[in-house]
Amino acid sequence: MLPIIIGVVLAVAMAILARVTKFDRDRSYYAVVLIVIATYYVLFACIANEAIISEIIVASIFSIIAIAGALRWPILLGLGIFMHGVFDLMHGYLITNAGVPVWWPVFCASIDTVLGAWVIYCVKKKTTTINLTTSN
Repeated sequence: MLPIIIGVVLAVAMAILARVTKFDRDRSYYAVVLIVIATYYVLFACIANEAIISEIIVASIFSIIAIAGALRWPILLGLGIFMHGVFDLMHGYLITNAGVPVWWPVFCASIDTVLGAWVIYCVKKKTTTINLTTSN
């Protein structure tokens, strides 16, 4: 239960700090967040020296979603972060990676689902400071 509580608190803090510092005005902010969270499993795979290729493939998919969201479709940023939370909960069933701490999937899922829902809400309500225009 504690990893979930800490994850939710951290997600709320990230959203507030992004808003206060105006980092979320840059479309790349949440894209970078998604890319970074996706690469943690690659780190854990390197620690355990197993499932490295599988984790790189999954991280690459989330990175492509992040880039597409930043460049063209901002809703993909929120959906990608949220879906990474779903992936966290299914990770152990999909990929065997002994480097992943036991508490990590629920901790990361709580951050990802809350933060992803926040980004989706902001994009849908257009209350976000994320610049929704593309520069051409």
